[in-house]
Amino acid sequence: MLDIDSGAASNPAAAEWEAAGLRAPDMDAVRSWRLQQLRQQLEAEDLAGIVLFDPLNIRYATDATNMQVWTTHNPVRYAFVATDGPVVLFDLARCEHLVEHLPLIDEVRPATGWFFFENGPREAEAADRWADEIADLVRSHGRGSLRVGLDKCESLGLAALQRRGLDTVATMRTAELARYRKHPEEIAAMRRAVHAGQQAVREMWQALEPGITEAQLWSHLHAGNIARGGEWVETRLLSSGPRTNPWFAECSHRVIEAGDLVCFDTDLIGPYGYAVDMSRSWVTPGREPTAQQQSLHSLACEVLAHNCALLKPGLTFREFAERSYQLPDRYLPNRYADIAHGLGLSTEYPMIHYIQDWDAYGYDGVIEDSVVMCLEVYVGEPGGPEGVKLENQIYVASNGAEVLDTFPMSLTPH
Repeated sequence: MLDIDSGAASNPAAAEWEAAGLRAPDMDAVRSWRLQQLRQQLEAEDLAGIVLFDPLNIRYATDATNMQVWTTHNPVRYAFVATDGPVVLFDLARCEHLVEHLPLIDEVRPATGWFFFENGPREAEAADRWADEIADLVRSHGRGSLRVGLDKCESLGLAALQRRGLDTVATMRTAELARYRKHPEEIAAMRRAVHAGQQAVREMWQALEPGITEAQLWSHLHAGNIARGGEWVETRLLSSGPRTNPWFAECSHRVIEAGDLVCFDTDLIGPYGYAVDMSRSWVTPGREPTAQQQSLHSLACEVLAHNCALLKPGLTFREFAERSYQLPDRYLPNRYADIAHGLGLSTEYPMIHYIQDWDAYGYDGVIEDSVVMCLEVYVGEPGGPEGVKLENQIYVASNGAEVLDTFPMSLTPH
């Protein structure tokens, strides 16, 4: 893991954070809080412990990272967290040195990867070895309970655990609920991540000129994020001109022309592993924004301002959906998938749907104190020439809602 708080002189974000008055977070406090939150949720769900495969859940519980994107689709790392007992990290062989700075991990063991790539036709044999080790941990530290949670587990491993008498419970919800509320030091880390992400966005704006391709423009976000200690970008959501309507076209080799609308969603994982999720829409220099571009953008800004004013602890998800800005009918068919979602190490619980989609997809809950929510809007008429995508990242606390991303919302930021 890149330690962005040591050797800080070589990190361009260090001087930027200092100039912005953004202090370093207390990551020891963050780690202790996150493990405590997870264990409280395990206790509430009467679980002996949990086996985590999702790299983000492993990081939440341990702050250990190792090839995060690759291990998302190659399940070679996992962790066992006892509700009342040890934290055991299973990592690639000879990687123990990667977690020497993480005192909350009680033990590091070589992982038993039982996926096909590593084992071929011997995957069932490897799954049995894996299950033996997990079952032994549950029996040793489960306080007599054999009820164990798994966030993600292929059927081969699940069946192997059940043959050993374990009561397996699907618990992605356990980790999501644990991750919902944020410690003040997590917010300090997120402020730094957002600031670094915004510097990368600024470099994108500075690079935007007629003749650049969408992919070339998008690369400036990647470079700026990585240079400042960020980690990866989860999508490629940048489009221009006619490709902005409908939304969700990822960047291509289209050459951007003067006056083209350019829309993007950062979807990046920044310093400390925290997500930066903001969207802006710009008009490419060389031509003034058209009346239609200004109208679409103005409406999108109005939607975000209205919905941000609603955010407060105690409001239910359904109440928020009912009171949120209602798009004019002509824009509803192209509406975004949600009006709000949680954010932390990535996109997180909850996802609040439009009231029009409530019966099909909606679920209720409560907006709590000390959460981070992203407000999203897309405005584009079906068949229209362009559309506008905007998003703000909001810290919701008892004293109000604070917009964390401060990069100008203008069509032509300076």
